[in-house]
Amino acid sequence: MKKKVVLAFSGGLDTSFCCIHLAKDRGLEVHSVIVNTGGFSPEELQEIEKRAYALGVASHAVVDETENYYKGCIKYLIFGNVLKNATYPLSVSAERVSQATAIANYVKKIGADYVAHGSTGAGNDQVRFDMIFNILIPEVEIITPIRDLKLSREAEIAYLSEHGVQYSAEKARYSINKGLWGTSVGGKETLTSNETLPESAWPTQVAETTARRIELTFKKGELVGIDGKELDSVTAIQELQAIAQPFGIGRDIHVGDTIIGIKGRVGFEAAAPIIIIKAHHTLEKHTLTKWQLSWKEQLSSFYGNWLHEGQFHDPIMRNIEAFLSDTQKTVSGKVFVELLPYRFQIIGIESDHDLMSNKFGSYGEMNNAWSGDDVKGFSKIFGNQVMIWHKVNDEVEG
Repeated sequence: MKKKVVLAFSGGLDTSFCCIHLAKDRGLEVHSVIVNTGGFSPEELQEIEKRAYALGVASHAVVDETENYYKGCIKYLIFGNVLKNATYPLSVSAERVSQATAIANYVKKIGADYVAHGSTGAGNDQVRFDMIFNILIPEVEIITPIRDLKLSREAEIAYLSEHGVQYSAEKARYSINKGLWGTSVGGKETLTSNETLPESAWPTQVAETTARRIELTFKKGELVGIDGKELDSVTAIQELQAIAQPFGIGRDIHVGDTIIGIKGRVGFEAAAPIIIIKAHHTLEKHTLTKWQLSWKEQLSSFYGNWLHEGQFHDPIMRNIEAFLSDTQKTVSGKVFVELLPYRFQIIGIESDHDLMSNKFGSYGEMNNAWSGDDVKGFSKIFGNQVMIWHKVNDEVEG
């Protein structure tokens, strides 16, 4: 009997090459699996399944991880207002962790001897997949044909053609990865430091040019409604994306440090993630205290970086998630947002937990909870130790 290999399959160039190579050159029984993290329609999944069988796989499976992806990961990225390098909502980073975990579970389910993925030797994905497989299925050997053979995209296209599979060179120009938390776009421009993606490379073209105001409802940190309509959080993200992405909002190119120590660039369009994070952060600034915000920022930065590097299964991540969840008890209310071409503006918030309450006075005018004399005494005491430090040390140096 042939040995089984589970191939993480997307239907793109790299994994199409892997299908044929693993079966014909390595003599393995290939079982492809695609993990849907909210980026595929039923029609797209059907097309990918057809492609997998046309490439000769023994079986093909679809694992829908969208709900688990939200509950186990995205929720905490929102709670933490996580933007890598103040720019990138970790669209692919978070998705790869969810996909690798689901694939490891599928390998266990069918009892495969090997697991394979189509990562190259240049980026972060190879580390994320390898490491999570080593953590969850350490007894299973990992095969990485594209990395091991050091193949160019042109070589892959030629190989497929030799085996009767035609793949458009034009289609291969841009690598697009779509998921619930945004879409990444890679191309020759992102391999440079001075070029940007052309308009045609963005998956969603700009079609909306008239300003639109929307109302986002949060409950304990989670988005649960748009314009007064109650929604579950996954659907709310998808609906907001459909509303906002045609404005061209959330497009950018992220420059970051890869896990393997080099700089990398990736384009992305992520209207819903960017708007949700900014709206959620605004609501938090009204409803959390100074030190809640401060510690959240520090822990969230670590959480985002560690997730980006694939370390989702480190138990420290569960500890931080518990802290983040606890901070969200009062983060409920409405946030008002104006959408415009290529940008958006947070107008304001309404919340029963708003700490800018007029019960304590009007900001910049008279306060009801203390007097001017109270402030004079407080200011003197608050700076007392620093005053003593200067007095002692200025005299010593003096």
